Amino acid sequence: MKLFMKQNQINKKSKIRNRIIIILSLISLIACITVLFPQVRRLILDLAIQSLGKEPISYEMSLKLLLSFALGGICFIIFFDYCTLTNSGRKLTKEVIQEMKDCLCKIDFKDFIKPALLMFVIYLLGTLAIIRANTLYGDEISWSITGYRSWYDWSRYVIMFLSYIIHPEIRITDISPLPQLMAITILSFSSVLLVYILCKRKISTIGLLASIPIGLSPFFLECLSYKFAAVYGALPIILSIIPFLFITHKKAFFFSSLVFLLILSMVNQAASGIYPMIVIILCFQDWNSREKTNKELLSFIGISAAAFCLSMLIFRFFIMKSFESDNFYTSTATHTLSNLLPGLLNNFIEYTTVIYQDLSVIWVICILLVFVFVITKSTFLSSRNKILSFFTSIIVICVSFIWSYGIYLLLARPFFSPRSICGFGVFLAILCIYIVSNYKKMATIIVIALNWCFFVFAFSYGNALADHVRYANFREGILLHDLNTLYLDHNIDKMSIQLKNSIDYSPTVKNIAKHNPIIKKLVPIRLGATDIYWDHRYFLDHYNYNTNVLYNDTQTDYDTFDLPVVLDSYYHTIKSDGEYILVILKH
Repeated sequence: MKLFMKQNQINKKSKIRNRIIIILSLISLIACITVLFPQVRRLILDLAIQSLGKEPISYEMSLKLLLSFALGGICFIIFFDYCTLTNSGRKLTKEVIQEMKDCLCKIDFKDFIKPALLMFVIYLLGTLAIIRANTLYGDEISWSITGYRSWYDWSRYVIMFLSYIIHPEIRITDISPLPQLMAITILSFSSVLLVYILCKRKISTIGLLASIPIGLSPFFLECLSYKFAAVYGALPIILSIIPFLFITHKKAFFFSSLVFLLILSMVNQAASGIYPMIVIILCFQDWNSREKTNKELLSFIGISAAAFCLSMLIFRFFIMKSFESDNFYTSTATHTLSNLLPGLLNNFIEYTTVIYQDLSVIWVICILLVFVFVITKSTFLSSRNKILSFFTSIIVICVSFIWSYGIYLLLARPFFSPRSICGFGVFLAILCIYIVSNYKKMATIIVIALNWCFFVFAFSYGNALADHVRYANFREGILLHDLNTLYLDHNIDKMSIQLKNSIDYSPTVKNIAKHNPIIKKLVPIRLGATDIYWDHRYFLDHYNYNTNVLYNDTQTDYDTFDLPVVLDSYYHTIKSDGEYILVILKH
């Protein structure tokens, strides 16, 4: 009798819960359907502009984004109702949760603590010079003054959400080095998890050292240079790795991959190629050693590909905020179907060229030797035909390298700043971990040599960054002193200044650039008429010198005004007629 009454109570609670879900779903569904009407979308957007007091970058693009959100909301409501209201949906949900619990129960997370501490120390040492430089980097020049969170413009909604937790204020402020320490912590666990997954649940010291390029590759150093946003540069890496903890259970692996890849897409799309690279190397390892049958490998590839493609499609059509402008450094526009193959080929060639030109000769030699050891290990330790393994290993390297740039290869105007090439460091780490696992000592020496070069360069870069900032502050100081002296009695707010040339790099940066060209991409000039917006904003915004600075490439060239010279010094020449000021910077 008691059992019957208890069951009856459970059924009543279940019915009440289902009714609440149905009511909320209907309300949400009606709201989403309402947003499908253009007039409603315009009304919502106008009210948002009025309340926030800020215009969107593109009004039409914002309308399209609202439409995407409404369609995505409808799909989510249908899926949620299926999982909670139908017997098959509830059964599927329980199975996925149980599979995840089973996978996590098999992992002893205490074994991760010491390896993570080791990697934390290594990454902390490698980042120490950058933290010590203590300089505002790129967009942070504006963020530190306005407190504006600009991630929403690039569909990085998860970053927007996390920024209110990490920066628990209405406007973000400089809380460094906390974001960088958080980034280092995430990178440490990323290294441990990657070694754990690639080395069949075994963690070795040499494997951890081989993973150093994840956080200290020259390209990723730009992410660590951001005092505000370093943690958001590291987050996509661990998001790409976590799904492989559930690799032994198909349903858990598929849904975890789908969820984490969706989150990744709303953090940093540049890291989208990390997940496919891990899939490729895991498949190759199992194929080459015959640990799994071809049927099992095809099943794994199919599940991984389905999760990846589905997550990218959901992001593209329901979440992504389109931004297609010819007047910005990049856009979300992709190649048309008719131009897809030529566009992909051009992007790949440019990507390869950029990496080759940025790396030093020693780095290139070490990387090529890593490729050689990957091929030799795959060939000599293969359980399959040696010739087939030889060519397959070459294909694996090439395909993984292509994926290291992720979905950015599809862009009509790709972005090749160092932080957008963060996947290359993970690509190197995967290959380094692969060759040091149960192989010859010579391979280990090459891997240690490469990673030592990256470790040392991180110090060179951090110190050079600090030195160049001192040099830039000096140049800014004497320029502002001269402008203040010349126009002490003038209404400077009504005058406009145009910069010509730049201060170039400090001697320290020039010296490093002789053998490490990437340093010039990592270190911002900070004062000059360059194509980087922040190279002329700092000396105005952070010295309370409020006036207009015009780009040479978008405004009238003041050189054509034939302005008289009012001051000529070793560092710059100032021309002006009292209304227009042309500053010609000398290197």
